Amino acid sequence: MAKLVEKAKEVVAEKVEKMKQPEATIEDVDFVDVSSDAVTYNAKVSVKNPYSLPIPIHEVSYTLKSKGRVIASGTVPHPGTLKADDTTLLNVQMKMPHDVMVSLATDVGADWDIDYDLEMGLKVDLPLIKNFTIPITSKGDIRLPTLSDPSFPMTNESGINLPTLSSFPKK
Repeated sequence: MAKLVEKAKEVVAEKVEKMKQPEATIEDVDFVDVSSDAVTYNAKVSVKNPYSLPIPIHEVSYTLKSKGRVIASGTVPHPGTLKADDTTLLNVQMKMPHDVMVSLATDVGADWDIDYDLEMGLKVDLPLIKNFTIPITSKGDIRLPTLSDPSFPMTNESGINLPTLSSFPKK
């Protein structure tokens, strides 16, 4: 009887190994916002679901590193569901405390960007397998905005618009 159970486990494991699995890639990482406690970045993650059923995402965990040092990490609970037989674009927001940003001054000062390594894990609930983590890694650089950049947020925490460089009279 034990041999029969063992054989059944092997057959199931072989079938599961051959199953198509969702695939994910990090498309881009961009600056989003500055607040009183942190700088927020957004990772655009593209996830292809090969199944005819939607798949719930339990959580996304992330670790953002620069020069081998962790500069941001966290977990985003229940960010949504993967569309059936389609590609879903997830926006994963990551917060980096200001004190970490200050410690990156040498990297930022050289070329006004942050060289990064991003590791993510999308924990999904696959049929038969249940909890399954899709590992994703990406390397690149995050270009930091300048005061003259039109996308730089010029509001304070009260939502009051602050003057931009273009609002001052030209001489």
